[in-house]
Amino acid sequence: MQVTHEARGAVIALRGELDFESVVQLEEAGATELARGRDAGPVVVDCAALAFCDSSGVGALLRLFQALAAQQRVLRLGAVPQSVVRLFTQTGLDQVFAVHKDVDEALSAGTRQRDGVAALVDEPARPKGRQVI
Repeated sequence: MQVTHEARGAVIALRGELDFESVVQLEEAGATELARGRDAGPVVVDCAALAFCDSSGVGALLRLFQALAAQQRVLRLGAVPQSVVRLFTQTGLDQVFAVHKDVDEALSAGTRQRDGVAALVDEPARPKGRQVI
């Protein structure tokens, strides 16, 4: 796992498997980012080199998402493997996580107005061909 910072936000690059044994690294990186505070901007998790993600990994991502939201910050996922996208779709997490085609797109994603109040909320990406009813 590697963490980098740039003007548009922090990037946590995952490699290999995100499972019960490795999730502690994501939690440590997340804690470090949370300590940077509310003005530090979004956190992007780069999943390009992620080979596998189990329920422990999903749980860690959800906890990070919630902790960042409490700071009015966002978590975005970039370059998510199709197997993980499928898991998110089956569990409804595609409605929670903002999934982008790559890290650059995730870092470039903006904010939107919600209920008349500025909020740092991203719309989750919708898989192509899926209709929203």
